[in-house]
Amino acid sequence: MRVEAITWERLTGAIVDRVMAAKAEDGSPWLRIGFDGAPVAPGGELAGRVGEALRLRGRSVLVVGTGGFLRPASLRYEYGREDPDTYYSGWFDSGALWREVFGPLEAGGSGRVLPDLWDPVTDRATRSPHVELPPGGVLSLHGPFLLGHWFPFDLTVHLRLSPAALRRRTQESELWTLPAYQRYEDEVEPDAAADVVVRADDPRHPAWGGLR
Repeated sequence: MRVEAITWERLTGAIVDRVMAAKAEDGSPWLRIGFDGAPVAPGGELAGRVGEALRLRGRSVLVVGTGGFLRPASLRYEYGREDPDTYYSGWFDSGALWREVFGPLEAGGSGRVLPDLWDPVTDRATRSPHVELPPGGVLSLHGPFLLGHWFPFDLTVHLRLSPAALRRRTQESELWTLPAYQRYEDEVEPDAAADVVVRADDPRHPAWGGLR
């Protein structure tokens, strides 16, 4: 993929322009954006930047992280605390995301989204209230492995780190997760699946592959 240097500010503006002009393919009155990438990539930060810029243009935005939709520890650690296959396919509750986040934003849905479900620190339900996203609003979901679940995104952004950069930024205690990201690259090919690919090896100087 051909990439070119860009600033975070220009990238934010380009994504916002695309969102302002977009309509949901399934007829939903809401738009759904996915910011896909490892936790050490600045996906959450970019989602926040885009959300603030959209609000300045009068759009309601709800930013949700998949870290609030982890499965209980008894399921995450069923095969040990450092099993990369379970991390890849069993840590995040995709069923709950479908039910509590995407389902309400389908055409004819209520618009009442649950922003998080599970607190990994207390290993208990968060009991957060639902948030009502008005028609015309935008959901911005960020987290790893988003492109392998057929989530109904209207725009996807993949923040890519090279294997060397990913290893360099990952804490030593989390290095066991690296095979999961390689499996994701091999099975899902997020560079090809995403609408926008952001190369973020140097967080000060990103590059991107453009909007499809």
